[in-house]
Amino acid sequence: MAKEKAPQKEQIKVTDKRIFTPEGDIREEFRKEIKPVEPSFARVEAPPAPEKPAASQPQEERRTRTDGPPPGGDRRRTLADKAQNPGTAFSDFVEPLIAQAYMSLGMLRNPYQPKTTVDTAAARQMIEILTMLKDKTAGNLTEEEEDFLTAHLGELKLAFVQRTKTI
Repeated sequence: MAKEKAPQKEQIKVTDKRIFTPEGDIREEFRKEIKPVEPSFARVEAPPAPEKPAASQPQEERRTRTDGPPPGGDRRRTLADKAQNPGTAFSDFVEPLIAQAYMSLGMLRNPYQPKTTVDTAAARQMIEILTMLKDKTAGNLTEEEEDFLTAHLGELKLAFVQRTKTI
């Protein structure tokens, strides 16, 4: 009897598409695209709404100005708007985790410590937890919840890289 050769197994190629290395550095292929910046969450004050529209304006013209987003659904929001907590149960759950990450990076004062300290290991762990939550809840969050988590996670990653480069 002739021995039959087993079919060759398919070769699987694994490509790491993460932006950051395990050390927290930006990978070479992303250095041109990503520039770290200091996070800023300055509140943008909305212009005051007019109390009463002028009587000389037609009713139709008044309605189009006070309506929400354009009919196409295109909602352009600033980073500060996206970083605002929408007040849902998920965002209320995630907010203390985000605060802990900011405290670990020394960007937010820890009420239990008199002096601000930077704990990069704790910050890395919180960023990984938040990333895991984002991945596991993909497609199940509202647009506001997704924006809230994505905005803070992006700022935390950039701040982490910035903080670890200066240490």
